Amino acid sequence: MNTKTTALPAAAMTAVSMVLTLAVVVMWLGAAVPWPVAVVVGLGIDGGWLATLAYERRLAAQGDHSRTVTAVGWTFGLLATAVLVLHALGAEGSAGAWLAVAWLPIAAKALWVVHGLWERTALTPAALGVIRGIRQDARDEAAVARARLRADAGTEETRLAAVTEAGARVARVQARTAKTLSQAWATLEAARSGEGTGKALTCVTDPVTPGVTPRWDLPVWGPSQPVEASALEAGPALSDAELDRLVDEIRHSRTPPLSYREMATRFRAGGHSASEVRLRAAWKRVAA
Repeated sequence: MNTKTTALPAAAMTAVSMVLTLAVVVMWLGAAVPWPVAVVVGLGIDGGWLATLAYERRLAAQGDHSRTVTAVGWTFGLLATAVLVLHALGAEGSAGAWLAVAWLPIAAKALWVVHGLWERTALTPAALGVIRGIRQDARDEAAVARARLRADAGTEETRLAAVTEAGARVARVQARTAKTLSQAWATLEAARSGEGTGKALTCVTDPVTPGVTPRWDLPVWGPSQPVEASALEAGPALSDAELDRLVDEIRHSRTPPLSYREMATRFRAGGHSASEVRLRAAWKRVAA
């Protein structure tokens, strides 16, 4: 809607107010003075109002404002309203109808004020187009940002679901593995502590090593013991005789003789170094 369109209601109401004011002045003065004089008086009131309105509109078009002109315009508007109200109060049988239209001059002036405010805030089509483009760009960016956030949230949800599922699978595999190991070590422990295990192994080795009765120690599943750093330092290699002597001393350091596991622990704790193969071979030689 342009400024010309918004001026139409104010102009129409002003015209109606001027006609009513002229008609009332002619009716009032028609009986006392010749009617041309009454018309001149009515046109004087309407003309003064119209002149001040035109001057005020001219100042508004220039971006200026005059309080004096505005006050004169409101004075003419109030004068026209007073004429209509007085005529309505003196009319017989139609006072209500005249009072119903007595507010038109003030209403016309108020519409011109609203139209002035509209003009001061009106923008050109080019500026409105730029504003529409900016608002559309903002809406597009907001929509893209919302879509990106939703996509990121969906991706993160999928990733978390995949990680959770993978973790659950790993946990199930670990549980099955732990159960299998537990059963295997339970079986091994049962075989190790069984009364017939040594006899069964001895009867197998007798044909191979006649006259030798080895002691069999199966591995034990339990907590590991840390080896001191000094035990890991490289030292001179022990000969078989020295290794046999050390193993025999450690084995018989307590009564009853220590098992291979206990002996190996004391051997490592004493700062001696030897491979597991040599240490077990020495144990077999000493035990035999």
